[in-house]
Amino acid sequence: MTRVGVVGIGHTVFGRRSDATVQELAFEAYREALADGDVDPSVIDASVIGSVPEYHKQRSLAGVIQEYLDLNPRPTWLTEVACASGSAAIRTAWLSIRAGVHDVVAVIGCQKMTELTTAEILALMGRVGDVQWESVFGTTFPGYYAMFAQRHKHEFGTTNDQLSLVAVKNHYYGARNDKALFRKEITVEKAQASDPVASPLNVYDCCANADGAVCLILAAEDRARDLSDRPVWLDGLGCATASMSVLRRPDLTGLPSAADAAQQAYDMAGVAAADIDVAGVHDCFTIAEIMAYEDLGFCAKGEGGAFIQDKASYIGGSSPVNVDGGLKAKGHPIGATGVSQAYEIVRQLRGDCGERQVPDADVGLTHNVGGIGQYCFVNLFRRD
Repeated sequence: MTRVGVVGIGHTVFGRRSDATVQELAFEAYREALADGDVDPSVIDASVIGSVPEYHKQRSLAGVIQEYLDLNPRPTWLTEVACASGSAAIRTAWLSIRAGVHDVVAVIGCQKMTELTTAEILALMGRVGDVQWESVFGTTFPGYYAMFAQRHKHEFGTTNDQLSLVAVKNHYYGARNDKALFRKEITVEKAQASDPVASPLNVYDCCANADGAVCLILAAEDRARDLSDRPVWLDGLGCATASMSVLRRPDLTGLPSAADAAQQAYDMAGVAAADIDVAGVHDCFTIAEIMAYEDLGFCAKGEGGAFIQDKASYIGGSSPVNVDGGLKAKGHPIGATGVSQAYEIVRQLRGDCGERQVPDADVGLTHNVGGIGQYCFVNLFRRD
């Protein structure tokens, strides 16, 4: 079956984008992607929009964006799986191309979050958990991940210093990413002195809400080689789910959906964890990145704390992770996040990341989690 390649990429600055509507953000990323691949809009067969509609006043967001991009009457549709909506859009576009329905598809992840208050966002995110048995009792995203952190500390001796080291690394790289929300380095002392959120997590253990959009243009292999002289191939995809209720999970030290999705992607691409040269993982909280190291097989179960302490996830380490700053420093406009991860991996495999470049990167991975691990998408990219 045909391979699917990425031929164009575009990314807005993440942050409080009061200067643009959501469709204007989508256009900003789309225009950049067209120019990046020297793609004429007439070759786009369809678009897939990854976004969570509850954050916008506009319903049926895909139609508004399609109209603004002047892509009517070509088809468009929306994918939504909480914070993994962008990766779901990538997977859906890949499937339509592999099925022979379309040859060239624009994938756009976009979100405007800062028009809502923090309290409203927390309430919306809390409802991603089971609304009958959990969210009605006041569960929040930080509260869920605080439980993961407490259990990981209890079982494996993970320390608060190790959690803070994840934030230090990601802010170090975010300071070198002109698309990131936060572009300042921090220290362990500053991270641990920040206000408590949900013990043991402090402010610097938590990612920030943001506005932003990212676009990838995917194409079937023959079209990809016509449209780009350096396509990056999406060769492995994995997707898995877990129970909505966290209380039904057998283990609170990792995400079973992530381990399952990773194995699917490795098997499809014919690679192993040791073959991954650079990765973008879903570090919504510092403990989430530590669990991802283990779920993806970058280190053994329980060794994630030591992994960051040894700087194994830095450039020059065994598995560079989130060298764009991750969600933690780059920001988390939820519908855009999975596409943003892919954007970074494509740039890494092209060798375009300057001082953040992982040397000789051939294989890259994205790990995008929806909800509290109810959904997970793992995608593997490879250059020729």
